Amino acid sequence: MNTTVTSPILDRLSALGDETRARILALLERSELTVTELASVLQAPQPSVSRHLKTLAAEGWVEARVEGRNRHYRLAPSLDEPAKELWRIVREQIGEGGVYAADAERARAVLERRRLRSAEFFARAAERWDEMREHLFGPTANLMPLLGLIPSGAVVADLGVGTGTLAATLAPFASRVIGVDRSEQMLAAAALRLAGAPNVELRKGELERLPIGDGEIDLAVLALVLHYVVDPPTVLAEVRRTLRPGGRILLLDMRLHDRGPLYAEEMGHVWPGFDPERVRGWLVDAGFAEGRAIALPPGGDAKGPLLFLASGAR
Repeated sequence: MNTTVTSPILDRLSALGDETRARILALLERSELTVTELASVLQAPQPSVSRHLKTLAAEGWVEARVEGRNRHYRLAPSLDEPAKELWRIVREQIGEGGVYAADAERARAVLERRRLRSAEFFARAAERWDEMREHLFGPTANLMPLLGLIPSGAVVADLGVGTGTLAATLAPFASRVIGVDRSEQMLAAAALRLAGAPNVELRKGELERLPIGDGEIDLAVLALVLHYVVDPPTVLAEVRRTLRPGGRILLLDMRLHDRGPLYAEEMGHVWPGFDPERVRGWLVDAGFAEGRAIALPPGGDAKGPLLFLASGAR
């Protein structure tokens, strides 16, 4: 008894034997479209377009993602190489003219209507957009993309780790995070928060004598910590010791304010904030290059003093 083994590529050919399906693939190669949008572009009944999409999906040519009541179709990114080559051949043969050019023009109009709907939303929402964005994504959504600038293999030190909030934010973006604090109570709270972060190590120690080896870290972060330090220049020099060549220090703290006595009594602050230029000078004196300090704008409804950001390179 003879058996015939059919090549998988032959199973793909039937889908491309219909011009409507070829037109659909040509459209989906450019952008995602819904069934309704495809029917509009192809000027074909929606049930007919749905049947063609079902065939294309069954043979692995297209994929769909569900968004509410709509399914957005696209050319399958996981096509194997023979299928990609087959589609390249078909694409070259059908070209860009005739009905395919008309389809592309109508598709541009459909996508433009989609963009206009988005523009209309922003026109209506402009006055309350910041509030909506914070409600949906939290107050740090605008800053989170910047964490992607941390090299994946970097070792980051959160100096004055406190209860570990910042260390938990940094951990997914760094190879290793070292959190340092002198308070056993703070370290205990941080350990609870960071229990699920295996790449975070907590160390007890003073910022003036960091429990970190020479050149052990790539980035040192001091977030609202320096105003607790008696001798900031000594701390900055100690931080430089722990940085590898090319490593950086990032320092966030308060600008000079008039609540010094109150904060000293209630929260143990040693400094009533800083003149950002003075901190920049300390960074330069400690041997940091590219030392700079930038005053940050007021933070919405924040009730505390204004802040600044300072940085430098080892």
